[in-house]
Amino acid sequence: MRQANELAHGIAQLGLDIAPEAQQKLLAYLALLHKWNKVYNLTAIRDPQQMVSHHLLDSLAVLPHLWPGRWLDVGCGAGLPGLVLAVVRPDWTFAMLDSNSKKTSFVQQAAIEMGLKNVSVHCARVEDFSPAQPFDGIISRAFAEATDFVMLTRHLLASEGRWAAMKGTPEQELQRLPADVRVQQTIRLQVPGLDAARSLVILKAE
Repeated sequence: MRQANELAHGIAQLGLDIAPEAQQKLLAYLALLHKWNKVYNLTAIRDPQQMVSHHLLDSLAVLPHLWPGRWLDVGCGAGLPGLVLAVVRPDWTFAMLDSNSKKTSFVQQAAIEMGLKNVSVHCARVEDFSPAQPFDGIISRAFAEATDFVMLTRHLLASEGRWAAMKGTPEQELQRLPADVRVQQTIRLQVPGLDAARSLVILKAE
């Protein structure tokens, strides 16, 4: 119950409108993550209460700044932020990519248990991944430094697509970007219950 209250309160603080059914799905995802974590070590955070702010609200905080379309969550790990976003944006599609088969097995199981029809899961290295269509947006939460992120995924981005990099304090990283990639926006995020610098960097190829 504490988790449900913290999630609902955090969503209100973020100014989001998320249906109760979707909130229930997010809590079911956390329960599954907590269960699998005991065996597979999917995330360093063990405390279910902490998972609400560090996983769910951290992922939801970027939502107002994203755009509709086909999304790739690269280095998706345990499904963050892609699975969380897929729950609240059922009309967008999310491809979840990670080279760790334990993590993609979990993500696949979570997507099935949550009944997510807008999610596909792929176990591959990013440089070997060749989807049928490019993506309108590529997001990453803990995949790589900004330069490596754009270089490794450039072949997967649609011509008008953009990258969305979830970062802490990214200023130094951004100085090393390739010359033909520009920062469209750096958005400072306030994540309820998370006492750490968070930002979302939107990047576009020239």
